[in-house]
Amino acid sequence: MNPAVFAFSDGGTAASDLARACGIPLYPIESRRFPDGESLVTVKGRADTAFLYRSLDDPNGKLVEILLACSALRDGGATKVVLVSPYLSYMRQDTAFHAGEAVSQKVIGRVLASNFDGVVTVDPHLHRTGSLSEVMPGIAAITLSAAPVLASAIAADHPTPDTILVGPDSESRPWVEAVARPFGFRTLVGQKTRKGDREVILEIPEIAEVKGRRVIIVDDLISSGTTLASCAAMLARSGARIIEAYATHCLAQPEDIAEMKTAGISRIFATNSTNHALGVVSLSGILANGIAAQGWLKATSTEGGPA
Repeated sequence: MNPAVFAFSDGGTAASDLARACGIPLYPIESRRFPDGESLVTVKGRADTAFLYRSLDDPNGKLVEILLACSALRDGGATKVVLVSPYLSYMRQDTAFHAGEAVSQKVIGRVLASNFDGVVTVDPHLHRTGSLSEVMPGIAAITLSAAPVLASAIAADHPTPDTILVGPDSESRPWVEAVARPFGFRTLVGQKTRKGDREVILEIPEIAEVKGRRVIIVDDLISSGTTLASCAAMLARSGARIIEAYATHCLAQPEDIAEMKTAGISRIFATNSTNHALGVVSLSGILANGIAAQGWLKATSTEGGPA
């Protein structure tokens, strides 16, 4: 049996694009809920090396279902099961900020490491953790950057030399600088103080430079969109000619997207790490390259050894 991608229906075209980029088949995973809320998961197809594709936005039910799918894949003969989760949830809570809080990064990391032989993700929200390998010891924990595909998407849109790239806060600095580097664009990075899930205080040093210029906000994650909306409003007040946004992950709801556009963002793009109604930047190429770099696409014999 050769390697194959397995995906739930919410994987959509992203899963089929990945299978095509890897040159391997795609098989469906079916799931349905019983009246009591339990899931019944059924894997269609078999492979020695199984790439289980599922982003973990809206994660609670999905986490249970990927564990059931992993077990079914192994029962079906898979000797290696790799989770391909472009958006990986529960990574930001890396310490207990208040007494009694669960450290979700540690809990979920251990669960995934104990069930999968590898995890592939894109721009995980790790904060103070140095690498994904620290979260999931003992397995291949692969972190890929969306910066190259975001840069390519921006380049395809023919940016003018006076374009400025803006990061809304210090956490966005690596993405802004990585995306700006191929073009040599001027970058500005804001300073954010968060007062709640939907309340932020933002300052952007040297913001006067944006007057009359095209500005592209770059970030790793659009959650509620509050930070981007605040950033866009400041840029608009400072005279930016046009404001756009590019991000790795989008978790924003339609009302959040509407608020960002009202704040002055004319176009918003995000990768297909999640399903959304924004402009789409595909991750299939970097995911396929990351998988291939691990040697996981080599066919195996029916006995499970090297071909």
